[in-house]
Amino acid sequence: MSRTSSSAAENQVLAVIGSGRARSRREISAILNLSASTVSQHVQSLLAQGLISEGEVRGSTGGRRARELQLAGETDQLGVIDLGGGHARLAVLPRGGELGDSSEISVDLRDGAEAVLERCIAEIRSLASGQTLAGIGVALPGPVDPTTHGVVSPSRMPGWAGRDIAALIESLTGVPAVVENDANAMALGEHFARTPHANASVTVKAGTAVGSGIVIDGSVYRGAGGVAGDITHTRVAAAHQYPCSCGNFGCLETVASGAALVRLLQNEGVEVTTTQEVLTLVRDGHPRATALARSAGHHLGEVLCAVVNFFNPSAIYLGGSLSSLEPFVSALRSEIYEGSHPLMTRDLTIAPAALGADASLVGVSRQINEHLAQLTRG
Repeated sequence: MSRTSSSAAENQVLAVIGSGRARSRREISAILNLSASTVSQHVQSLLAQGLISEGEVRGSTGGRRARELQLAGETDQLGVIDLGGGHARLAVLPRGGELGDSSEISVDLRDGAEAVLERCIAEIRSLASGQTLAGIGVALPGPVDPTTHGVVSPSRMPGWAGRDIAALIESLTGVPAVVENDANAMALGEHFARTPHANASVTVKAGTAVGSGIVIDGSVYRGAGGVAGDITHTRVAAAHQYPCSCGNFGCLETVASGAALVRLLQNEGVEVTTTQEVLTLVRDGHPRATALARSAGHHLGEVLCAVVNFFNPSAIYLGGSLSSLEPFVSALRSEIYEGSHPLMTRDLTIAPAALGADASLVGVSRQINEHLAQLTRG
């Protein structure tokens, strides 16, 4: 094995340890599909370089009890932020560790990137209680360019376009930062929330807006332009008369999102202003709200049929506030099973998101962990 290939493999080992995906040689072997002897060689090299350390002995499921592998300097803390249209969800967790308690604050994305991020970072520092921050991860509610680290064509984020958000965070905090689309972060969190992990999964976020993320073999699939999975602006026949924020007519989001349900109910004279109020109406059995929620599920299911038939995922995970509504989910599932080829749905899992509102935080924490591991490696 050449030194170049050896270094690349060591980077992969460092990344899976840093992200928390693996804590033992056996787990590294399973995730990276490497032989036990090869993993041992790379682990010993990383130990010798002082990049990782062995912690306390872990509980055993048979055989010799393994010592837990961890990054050197894992006592540092990470800050993670999930930005929404009117709120931000935040948490602090140990580097390489599990997400603990999270908190939520009100924000207005129209205030601009600096003002919003400064407020979030102040809250993160408060949660850290004086502990050292090693890095910051942020999930953003819009398409993110992985090269420029900025939001692409943000429809509800005036003043954010063209900004290197990672560089801005680094200038405000003095620590490394990563930025990710919130649906991709959610998809990554949900993908690893279950054991065994699906080979390929699609996670759908159906709330005030609609989005989705794709994970293949443990990595976010981004596509040629970095925006794979953005089903928001897929054309559906039922929406042909409705204008979308993207400038077109007939986009999925105009009939299958919380914002769409608010608008449609208002057009019928129902006094409602937020997605949360729509949820309450549906749970209270409001006939028109229930019918529209069911229709929204059918429309989203119609688009997901094309995804299932083309991509053949092993799992679809449903998150976002609308996924808590039985009429919405039932209609979505029915549309997928009726409209997809039986070979595509034979082994398909359709399940609710397991991490709830913290999914994007968990996903972006993995990414900042892996980013820091790569920086440590150099």
